[in-house]
Amino acid sequence: MLKKHHLLVFSLTLVTLSIFIQPAFASDDTQPDDGAVICLPGVYMNTVSDCLASGPSQYLTELAQTGITFPPEPFPVEYPNFALTYVDHQYAQVRTDNAPVYGSLPQAIDGDDKTAIRRIDSPFSYISYYQDTMVDGARFYEIENGNWMTAIDVSRVTPPRFQGLTFTRTPAQTFGWVLSYLSKTSGYVETKRTPSYQPEDYTGNYYSNHDLVWVYDTAEADGIEWYMIGPDEWVPQNVIARVIPNTTPPAGVPGDRWIEVNLFEQTIVVYEGYELVFATLIATGLDPFWTRPGLFQIFEKLESTPMRGSFETDRSDAYYLEDVPWTMYFDQARALHGAYWRANLGFAQSHGCVNLSVGDSRWLFDWANLGDWIYVWDPSGETPTDPDYYGAGGA
Repeated sequence: MLKKHHLLVFSLTLVTLSIFIQPAFASDDTQPDDGAVICLPGVYMNTVSDCLASGPSQYLTELAQTGITFPPEPFPVEYPNFALTYVDHQYAQVRTDNAPVYGSLPQAIDGDDKTAIRRIDSPFSYISYYQDTMVDGARFYEIENGNWMTAIDVSRVTPPRFQGLTFTRTPAQTFGWVLSYLSKTSGYVETKRTPSYQPEDYTGNYYSNHDLVWVYDTAEADGIEWYMIGPDEWVPQNVIARVIPNTTPPAGVPGDRWIEVNLFEQTIVVYEGYELVFATLIATGLDPFWTRPGLFQIFEKLESTPMRGSFETDRSDAYYLEDVPWTMYFDQARALHGAYWRANLGFAQSHGCVNLSVGDSRWLFDWANLGDWIYVWDPSGETPTDPDYYGAGGA
């Protein structure tokens, strides 16, 4: 007996190669002879009376009921201006403990750290620099106020160029980005025919990092949730960052524009005029530095600002970040901002701020106004909601 997907392939070889939506109809009072007349291959969302919607048609109709069409529905997206990914600053990571900062280029060339005017002592530190120069084969970086550091202590970094998407209309169903760096097989995600690790019925169909996919259905198996991203194609929840469109304002939002931060999915969505207009990946607070759920308003916007702090008594988590771009504070020291140091987004990793790519933070900064609403929530319920649990937060 042919399997369903074999029947689908067979149906595509018929004369009626195009797959179309069939309305309910009856040409006369004649009924099909015990189902002997099978409908032409197509999708039959209503009851038909002059043919039997069986075989390929039944399978196609079942798929259509989950939102799957052939060809797949295109995403109503546009790509933001790539120029948004550029900033006026150049950045470098501090690689050594207690890295010395010198008051002049000659002192940096001399390299006697006893002459250092200060040190950068946070374990997680990034500086911005104005220029670099080579002297006798060694590289030196000029940072603020004419101070200098050596390439022994810092290494240049280029902010990742990932960008989210703008939308021409609200998508009709759930979608998401593939996160291949969270899969069991590094570099790609392979789908399965069933929503479970057993049996090992992998399809041989691979998805790359940041591929955009529709999410048609969900199922529970192996103690986790699985997402259907195509006909008989399933992936585990952790390799997809989902967006579930919801154009109804959260309770307490009086207008038609707001920002939704989903702590479980690690996505951010922007709504305007009761339509979804922008969505992208983020990185929020990692336990125990959660991003606090609640309803907030943007109270400060800064094109660039330094950030530093620590929460552990031994300062093992201390951070020092220069010229953090496109920052918008909404909950004490918690802010939306560009994170030029984040190689990958889509999973929690901050001190409570909502980290975005540089390009996405610029898009959001340009769109947002002081007083705009930010709704932060965790549909899994795992993030603490007691306000007494939270301090000021940080980057």
